[in-house]
Amino acid sequence: MNSSLIDYTLHLADNTLILAQRNAEWCGHGPILEQDIAITNISLDLLGQSRNFYQYAAALINASKIPEGPKAPSPPGDGVGGEVNEDSLAYMRTEREFKNCLLAEQPNGDWAQTVLRQFFLSAYQYLLYEKLQHAKDEQIAAIAAKALKEVTYHQRWSSDWVIRLGDGTQESHHRMLKALDELWRYTGEMFLPAYYEIEAGYDVALLKDDWMKKIIAVFEEATLPVPEKVFMQTGGKTGIHTEYLGFILTDLQYLQRAYPGASW
Repeated sequence: MNSSLIDYTLHLADNTLILAQRNAEWCGHGPILEQDIAITNISLDLLGQSRNFYQYAAALINASKIPEGPKAPSPPGDGVGGEVNEDSLAYMRTEREFKNCLLAEQPNGDWAQTVLRQFFLSAYQYLLYEKLQHAKDEQIAAIAAKALKEVTYHQRWSSDWVIRLGDGTQESHHRMLKALDELWRYTGEMFLPAYYEIEAGYDVALLKDDWMKKIIAVFEEATLPVPEKVFMQTGGKTGIHTEYLGFILTDLQYLQRAYPGASW
């Protein structure tokens, strides 16, 4: 079994899970009811994508019988004890084992920072899933094809908000500039392939030009500048994260770690 495929599948799952968790923090706190519901639904879409990827990763890990894989706590009715499942991959791994991009774990900040983060990642995921739906691995291709329909909406929704705020009032424009200053440094990592992406045959560097074209087109309409070259922060894909991921996992994993094997 190809360990790089396992790592790559976990990377895809982690990206969507952590972004879903971040967006879910807005539930009940959105600026208006309609957008509160919209971002909550986006969170659920992303959570569904992460479940599909985790389930596939768990199947790959169990099939390969990797002894150092995360172990499930064997709740009642879980089947064969000790096997990895989607819950153990989400709840029982430490931050150093997570492979999400640093951008996904950045704080929500205000609404401007949240929608800009979503736009950067949705524009990337759209291009990525567009390619992956034709992947040789049939399961990856099937998950990507389903996710592409959802990400198409995520990209349209977030780009509309970037334009609305960037080309809005003086205050909203200022907030978008501040968000851009906070987040741009984390965008380069998306296109810097990790070893498992290369070994699994998925070179994300090829997506960068098309991603930049989309960013430039939206930024022009939003009257936002494309930042000059800045030092890009990296490490998330190989388990080196910012301090924020630890706090996210503390909330996400609390119940399973406090009560191992708990189930409804």
